Amino acid sequence: MTAPTRGDWSLHRKGPADSARHMEKVREAIKENLPEIIAEENIITSDGKRLIKVPIRSLEEYRFRFDPYQGERVGQGGGDTRVGDVVGRRPREGQGQGPGTGRRAGDQPGIDYYEAEMTVDELAELIFEDLGLPNLRPRAEQEVPTESHKFTDVRRKGPLGNLDRRRSILESMKRTARATGEAEFRGFREEDLRFRVWEQEVRRQTAAVVIAMRDASGSMGDFKKYLTRSLFFWMTRFLRTKYQDVEIVFTVHHAEAREVDEEAFFHLGESGGTKVSSAYQLCLNLIQERYDPARWNIYPFHFSDGDNWSEGDNKLCVELVQKILPMVSLFGYGEIREPGYTSTLMQAFTAIDDPRFVRVVITDKRDVYPALQKWFSRGDGALAAGSAIS
Repeated sequence: MTAPTRGDWSLHRKGPADSARHMEKVREAIKENLPEIIAEENIITSDGKRLIKVPIRSLEEYRFRFDPYQGERVGQGGGDTRVGDVVGRRPREGQGQGPGTGRRAGDQPGIDYYEAEMTVDELAELIFEDLGLPNLRPRAEQEVPTESHKFTDVRRKGPLGNLDRRRSILESMKRTARATGEAEFRGFREEDLRFRVWEQEVRRQTAAVVIAMRDASGSMGDFKKYLTRSLFFWMTRFLRTKYQDVEIVFTVHHAEAREVDEEAFFHLGESGGTKVSSAYQLCLNLIQERYDPARWNIYPFHFSDGDNWSEGDNKLCVELVQKILPMVSLFGYGEIREPGYTSTLMQAFTAIDDPRFVRVVITDKRDVYPALQKWFSRGDGALAAGSAIS
């Protein structure tokens, strides 16, 4: 005979609970190290489908352990101690067998790291949690066809693929009931058939466009190109994840500017001189010809090392940016350069006092995440006039 037992069944759920808590700690550890992680080459060059490995520090779980400071202890004093007297000290780091900080070999364990596996989409979810398009204003809404369809009407004629069997059977039974007094299904006649009518759904949306401008001149070396690609990789992924219908226009420039496709934008080699004003003139032309500010939220973003060919062109750049700013929601300028160096173009841009013009300086891959946060901060209060980070 089996006797029923009573116990705390919550203990049986401890495994899944511990696993969920551990995964939450992993997420928190990854979020804390996002500036180090998101510009890793294995992520930027991945196809977005396979798992990527993210290095994080090992996570300590609470547990009972033996006292590491073994030794004899006495629970009483000699009677001559006073309040505040030091009665014992723990060994200092670097003293005895503690972990050292010098160049000689030590005998203590280091900090363990392990690689957490996740998809690019999961990492992107962490990165994009607090990001959004700033100053997104209601514009004249556009009607955009969607891939879904909805049933709108029933008709007597139509293709057999749209035959509504239930309604057709009901019409047949009605016809039989009128003739015999009994509502029975005795087959179809042509007048019984009913066909559904489907229409493609149309969704109304506020339109937004990002005009991406990249410096492809000879002064943009491999590392500058890598940082630029890292920024645009996450920027385009962010826009396509958060905003289904945002358009992205890709342009490159050296001495001249031109519109290119996405593949050429990311992989085009560097050559030629630098005339930054050509990029801004093309941006202005695109706005005037294709993107009416009354209907579009416009976001130009430009990445360059700031090496422009003349002071005169720097002044022209300032004039063009000031013409563009009244038409856009945000204008982002990212300057990729060596630490301690300030370009003449960046100095010229300090004359622009407009909250929609946001400058950032990128000198290392750890600057990629702060730049994204600066440009895509939620709300209007995130911007200060002529704001910049370095």
